[in-house]
Amino acid sequence: MPGTPPDTQRRPVPSVPGDVRGTRAVPADRSARTSGATLPGGDVEVRRSSRRRRTVTAYRESGRTVVLIPAAFSPAEERRWVAQMVAKLQTREERRRRSLGGDDELMVRARALSAAHLDGVPQPASVRWVDNQNRRWGSCTPADRTIRLSSRLRAMPEYVVDYVLVHELAHLVEPSHDARFWSLVARYPRAERARGFLEGVELGSAHGTSSAGDDDLD
Repeated sequence: MPGTPPDTQRRPVPSVPGDVRGTRAVPADRSARTSGATLPGGDVEVRRSSRRRRTVTAYRESGRTVVLIPAAFSPAEERRWVAQMVAKLQTREERRRRSLGGDDELMVRARALSAAHLDGVPQPASVRWVDNQNRRWGSCTPADRTIRLSSRLRAMPEYVVDYVLVHELAHLVEPSHDARFWSLVARYPRAERARGFLEGVELGSAHGTSSAGDDDLD
């Protein structure tokens, strides 16, 4: 991840005459090869794997798009599938951006989550998106009741964004990460799943340019 979950699509069985799929040899001792490309959506890294047979997967990682394809793909197939998967990711992310909205919508969302899961006790003074939080998913300042969410979350499922909001809202009640704090966070029904999702993103980043544990919640 990946700042966004993988988008996987199964490769159809080709019926076009003269298909050149599989004509490029792949060294037996190399399970994956990478190549770079630049599309309208930004930098793209293509990783070929001899273990893949039919599936194509794409996700965001460290500011670029990573597309995983079978090693036997021809250059034409690679170009076609990369363009298709990048477009699919962009469409999905734009849809999420529209649904999550700006800072005003984020505040409404936070208040609704506070009422639904925390008895309406935490009342933030402001909730906003920020672009400078690259090592944290969210942060808050209990003294002035402000909450900030990393704009990287815009590309993630809404239940993950809601989890981060609940996490920060709970800090307005309990600043530390003690047992009381985690009991408040656990009131959000999808907390466990969201934590697992974020841990998966962090693990993916650990294999990229970031080190494990860089992404966190405050």
